[in-house]
Amino acid sequence: MFWKKRFSKNPIHSNSEIQYRAIAVTDTGSSRNHNEDAVRFIRPADPAVRKAKGCLAIVADGMGGHASGEIASALAIDTVAEEYYEYGNHPLKALKSAAKSANETIWTLASDNQNLRGMGTTCTAVAIVGQALFIMHIGDSRAYLYKRDTIIQLSEDHTYVQELLNAGKITPVEAENHPDGNVLTKSLGTDKKRTCDIFESDYRFEPGDKLLLCSDGLYEYFSSQELAACLKEQDLGDISKMLSENVLEMGAHDNFSILLVEEKVDQPSSSNPTRVISTVK
Repeated sequence: MFWKKRFSKNPIHSNSEIQYRAIAVTDTGSSRNHNEDAVRFIRPADPAVRKAKGCLAIVADGMGGHASGEIASALAIDTVAEEYYEYGNHPLKALKSAAKSANETIWTLASDNQNLRGMGTTCTAVAIVGQALFIMHIGDSRAYLYKRDTIIQLSEDHTYVQELLNAGKITPVEAENHPDGNVLTKSLGTDKKRTCDIFESDYRFEPGDKLLLCSDGLYEYFSSQELAACLKEQDLGDISKMLSENVLEMGAHDNFSILLVEEKVDQPSSSNPTRVISTVK
């Protein structure tokens, strides 16, 4: 169950840099012979860049058939990551520029290559700057925040079913099994101009919290309560293994991707290496 509560936006870590653990998993599932998902976690090496722009978590789920879905999701991940860190020091403006650039890149390539016509991708990116979460979202991949035994969905799906739900034309129970559940109303690269949801979350990313980014191939197998129960586990590796095994046991008819991030506070140390997690198949 989702709930709304504002948390203090005053920083609580004044003398130490906030560190993160992250783990990424992506799988073709049981029915597909190729993976159109892409996932990446970026921790910049430069402390000044980390302070201004933070770390970046991204998940994308491509579409278009053959190899084009894979190309679209990979382009989205690469372009968003590059543009975000190149654009000034304002996270929301940087995400807006990154979304625009990614859409134009995918649209132009698809327009110039007949074999790639119609390709597109979802894209959900979260910039973690201190304890603030800045979100760029389009499509039906999702960002969740696990906080105090509760799972909070930070993003809202861009789907036909979500529009029906928002209009009160169907109930949440009807939405779960709706025959048009996979019909997107927005995606990167399928139109010359696209607008993404870009905003700062009301929630702070605090010690004990976990951030989950995933494609629809994962969350369609879990209720909110079931996801919360899985994320209650302490170890990110154990959580990713549990989620993956459950999806595979239940059929895994689609590609699925998982990106888990948690915060911990350590004193800066030269022995703490830069970690870039990138899995694209």
